[in-house]
Amino acid sequence: MPFAHSLQPGHILSVKQLHQALQLIVDKHLSLHTSLIFDAEMHLRMQRVITHEDKNNKNNMFSIIETTYETHEQLYEILHDEKRNPHLFDLAQRLVFRYHIIYYKQISSNHLLSDKDLIIFNFHLALFDIPSMKVFHHDLNQAYTTGQLLYDDNNNLRYLDYAVIEQQMSMTGASMFWLDILHDCELDQSLSLPFDRYRLSNEHQTYLTTSISIDFGQDLSHDFFIHASSNNISLEQLAFAIYFIFLFKLTNGQTDLCIAMNINHRYRDELKSIIGLFENVIPLRCQLVPHWSFHQLRKYVHETAKNIMNYSYFPLQRILQQYPKVSKPSFLDISFECISSMTKNDTNEIIPDDSQLSLVPFSLKIGENEIMSNFDFIASFQHNLDINELSFTINGSLDLFNTETVIKTAQRFHSMINQLFISMDSQINKPICELSLISPSEQLPSQSMNNTQVSFSSPLTCIHHEFVYQVMKYPRKLAVELDEQSLTYCELLHYVQVSSVTLLNEYHVFPGEIVCQCVERSLSMVIGIMGIEMAGGVYCPLSPRDPQHRLHALVE
Repeated sequence: MPFAHSLQPGHILSVKQLHQALQLIVDKHLSLHTSLIFDAEMHLRMQRVITHEDKNNKNNMFSIIETTYETHEQLYEILHDEKRNPHLFDLAQRLVFRYHIIYYKQISSNHLLSDKDLIIFNFHLALFDIPSMKVFHHDLNQAYTTGQLLYDDNNNLRYLDYAVIEQQMSMTGASMFWLDILHDCELDQSLSLPFDRYRLSNEHQTYLTTSISIDFGQDLSHDFFIHASSNNISLEQLAFAIYFIFLFKLTNGQTDLCIAMNINHRYRDELKSIIGLFENVIPLRCQLVPHWSFHQLRKYVHETAKNIMNYSYFPLQRILQQYPKVSKPSFLDISFECISSMTKNDTNEIIPDDSQLSLVPFSLKIGENEIMSNFDFIASFQHNLDINELSFTINGSLDLFNTETVIKTAQRFHSMINQLFISMDSQINKPICELSLISPSEQLPSQSMNNTQVSFSSPLTCIHHEFVYQVMKYPRKLAVELDEQSLTYCELLHYVQVSSVTLLNEYHVFPGEIVCQCVERSLSMVIGIMGIEMAGGVYCPLSPRDPQHRLHALVE
């Protein structure tokens, strides 16, 4: 878990003083001198805190690396190695923390860092998480500035195995909650996203994703904030509601939606003073009703998310143990996150002795618009606190999606958000099933293709009347052709009449009744269309390629 830092222009930092400060931090916080060993015979993970008697060499309590770079490519390779190299730590030998000084061009002879140099503080993820960084920054500032570190039991950076905490907490209520909220949920059924290809069960996953980001802009961000505050709902919960509508439309009407969400926060008091790995992944389920208005869905998501957060401490492994028949929970492939970026005055900046050492965010970027991700599809909302504006990012796995599909999906998401908030008064009571997923760039070609108006010379207006008129004029001309099959107008009329008589006599179709037809494109489809029209019915096409639940919903 690397955190890269750089100095503000015009400032310097003493490497010797920094090393002494880090030594004080490691001595104080038990998590930074803890060994973890897995006992295969007992099938247990054994934890041991290294005491002063065990420390033969204090300098060996953490790793210190010094390298140089000249180009951005070289710097990227170093950052990549810090992020992905599994051999940087040794859990058995309690080497769980390291710091890496990256000098620009050459190692400083006077042991001072400048603004072009970088420092990476890297922690093993089994013993450290993102909320722990606030304590680390505070202590680094104090230790560097004063040369000493106060020991406060409330802020003592220590690692306790989560299993110990589980034994001290009542899990009965949480267990019952997750059993209830996931009742009848098909956890191993994937959402019907617009995949360009499918991954075989034994196929290697590359973890490469296409990442597309779009800014809300000032006006749309303002409308989003106003709607959240006026309805007493958090930005995260409002984003949940929008994302579920988007997935409902993107999956052609799936109403039981279950996705994964990472939890990095401490929602219970007993966890707030403990440092360790407390990240958890929880299922976020929405049983959506298509005829709900956005207002109704928002209230539902608000209550559901609030209840889920109260029990978010329940480990994912325990949730999945309640469903032993689910071998591969597919909800883990689709995720959502809501991120508030740090401001200049927040905890991403350390000011040791006025040196102004700031956190440098970096992600593992592979190429243009490509990053690494464990998820197949993830939407991320970002709130930039400095300018108080929103943006969102859609990441789609390159194993499953073409880049063009991810771009189009992001554009459609942006279009739907605009549709909801720019004309909120007219949209808030509108059924969510009536919201459009078509982006403005797609509307013009769609309108052009649907402009099929034809002027007929005959005064007859009904389609089947016009068809009979054509039969009388050209009885032996080719009326319809598909591959090796064809029918003349006269032959087509015969089959159409048989079809219409069957609808009238056997199915008792009355004028104006909607008659659905679910067939592949074929000569039979044309016969069915004209037969329905001739019987006086209203033709409704259905695609046999649609999921059964969608066909059932349309028929109902």
